[in-house]
Amino acid sequence: QVQVVESGGGLVQPGGSLRLSCAASGSGFWIEAANWYRQASGKQRELVASFTPGGPTIYENSVQGRFVISRDNAKSTVYLQMNSLKPEDTAVYYCNAEVYRDLHNLGDYWGQGTQVTVSS
Repeated sequence: QVQVVESGGGLVQPGGSLRLSCAASGSGFWIEAANWYRQASGKQRELVASFTPGGPTIYENSVQGRFVISRDNAKSTVYLQMNSLKPEDTAVYYCNAEVYRDLHNLGDYWGQGTQVTVSS
């Protein structure tokens, strides 16, 4: 049925950038709204950014001004552009997406997570 796939994680130096993607795969599937979460080792999962059509977007205080959440024109992919990355941004990042198939709301689905490591 629904497959939400995250990608874009990796190793980056402090001050660098990464763009994470959260895609709803399959014909007719699209994303209405989405949240990005992250979970650092030994820490609670926290909300990083939230996208809702019509806005406003919401950001965790420590990433505001550095991260941008957006959705492509086809509504198939939600992105998290991460700039000026800091070591404290290191975590597994998860997408939770509200997925539609055509006009039918299928509910919320989690991606598998993608590792972001910020280190020299």
